[in-house]
Amino acid sequence: MFFPLLLGFMPSDTARHHRSCILDVLQEALEEAKIKPQDVDCVAYTKGPGMGAPLLSVAIVARTVAQLWKKPLLGVNHCIGHIEMGRLITGAENPSVLYVSGGNTQVIAYSERSYRIFGETIDIAVGNCLDRFARVLKISNDPSPGYNIEQMAKKGKKFVELPYTVKGMDVSFSGILSYIEDMSHKMLSSGECTPEDLCFSLQETLFSMLVEITERAMAHCGSQEVLIVGGVGCNVRLQEMMGVMCQERGAKLFATDERFCIDNGAMIAQAGWEMFRSGQVTNLQDSWITQRYRTDEVEVTWRD
Repeated sequence: MFFPLLLGFMPSDTARHHRSCILDVLQEALEEAKIKPQDVDCVAYTKGPGMGAPLLSVAIVARTVAQLWKKPLLGVNHCIGHIEMGRLITGAENPSVLYVSGGNTQVIAYSERSYRIFGETIDIAVGNCLDRFARVLKISNDPSPGYNIEQMAKKGKKFVELPYTVKGMDVSFSGILSYIEDMSHKMLSSGECTPEDLCFSLQETLFSMLVEITERAMAHCGSQEVLIVGGVGCNVRLQEMMGVMCQERGAKLFATDERFCIDNGAMIAQAGWEMFRSGQVTNLQDSWITQRYRTDEVEVTWRD
């Protein structure tokens, strides 16, 4: 596991870590599964979105392995990896999906061979907002800033009103981050509130916005299922708030534990398998990376 020492994941450091570990991880996976390269059906890799350097490091290895083993290659959208793993683990059939992570915030639903985005952040992702506020409070990155904010929020007792910005189906987090960055020192030094109160208030406000746009998407789609995916989906308080909304609507909430909420190779393998069994293959000349690879750009050939 790679933990950044200071202010988050630097693309060059992350790529260097991937390059140093990837062959060992590949060998370990084969040994644990008790299979040989000839038993593998296809090779899947993350095409995007994400940071260019680590994406490229993995894509090069995937292309090389696919050619050496003479296996089909599949370039997978990162978000769709989360969705397909979530559907597999939870059994959700046709949910409205809330995808929340350090780099993305989207409300998604399936329609006509596409995962369509009904709402999203218009600036920064919810996980990015939490991570950047953690730096303001000098909260540790180990095991993650968001997790540590969640634990501090459980001890908060006072709610501090913060900017709440929902625009139709979209949300904005940059305003609330700017406000709390500017005001936190004054509020803390005056004794108006504690760091735990600020973590509690930030979580409650951010998650209320997410619940609102998810419920709006459910009403639009006629959906009675919600699936939360992405790293921020591990947050128990977010799951609680979404669960209350679902209960009031007579709907059902699906969420996975931290093994499958956070980024993992199994989710890319699952999405790649769905693509492969429906007849998709990524040609070598098309196996580049795309840092801005939107969820709704993918043709979903494996669902009715």
